[in-house]
Amino acid sequence: MSATTSGRQFGSPLFYRLQRWGVEALCLLLGAVLAVWTIAPIYNMWEIALDSHDDIFAGALWPAHPSLDAFRVVVTQDFWYLAHFWHQFGNSFIVGLSTMGLTLLIGSLASFTVTRMHLRNGWMLTNAALMTYVIPASFLAIPFYRIMQIYGLANHLLAVILSLTTFATPYAIFIFSQYSKSIPMELDESARIDGANPFQIYWKIYLPLMAPALVAVGTYALLLAWNEYLYNFLMLSTPQSMTVAVALAQFLNSDESPWNFMMATAILYALPPIILYYGFRRYMAAGLTMGGVKG
Repeated sequence: MSATTSGRQFGSPLFYRLQRWGVEALCLLLGAVLAVWTIAPIYNMWEIALDSHDDIFAGALWPAHPSLDAFRVVVTQDFWYLAHFWHQFGNSFIVGLSTMGLTLLIGSLASFTVTRMHLRNGWMLTNAALMTYVIPASFLAIPFYRIMQIYGLANHLLAVILSLTTFATPYAIFIFSQYSKSIPMELDESARIDGANPFQIYWKIYLPLMAPALVAVGTYALLLAWNEYLYNFLMLSTPQSMTVAVALAQFLNSDESPWNFMMATAILYALPPIILYYGFRRYMAAGLTMGGVKG
């Protein structure tokens, strides 16, 4: 009798309703903690950027006298650490766009050769490329630096572009190869019957149908190059050749670091990848999802 009553209590609608509310409350609590954990550093950056240099360490949750003067100083380059800001900003764009372009070119050509032209043992190329990730990129920094010196590319943007392309390309080949399996081979065969050569098939059929994957991998490669610090630091040594990622670290060399200028610079530097990500978020999701399709 007691066991039957206990079973009815645990199986009642009220019990399941309370259980569901408890799970939902726990999820909301966890979500709130993660939201604070994520937003707190960003809010702190804005707070410091809007504060004056003397009030940064006052401990207030909001600047006593908020001002956009730090952003004005960055935009006008009115500080000696920021004398080459816009030139360095351009260097970041050159490195990012060049790395993205080379990654897409090499990755799409390699995947087209492996998956569409029936390259014998082509799967070994894809697996061998992924094996390069076994060695951490930081371990290869000094060898890459030595190679670039040998070829006369020291303190040149091309050295960074080639290095970062090396790390982004294996991932691109893998995603493109998986996504390519969702494209019917009949399209290639019909094009060959109509007299199309391999380059025409690649340019007019393969690339347009690979657009979601191209956007996803291109965004990944651009963000990788945009946020890279170690290789930029090793291979670019002059203010004219530096990217903003390296130039930001120069602020720490001062006896009294201008934190408000540093945070304003970081916020402006973060705007392009944020705009890019949210502009192409839908295409990125489609490309990465379809990349898991099995043939």
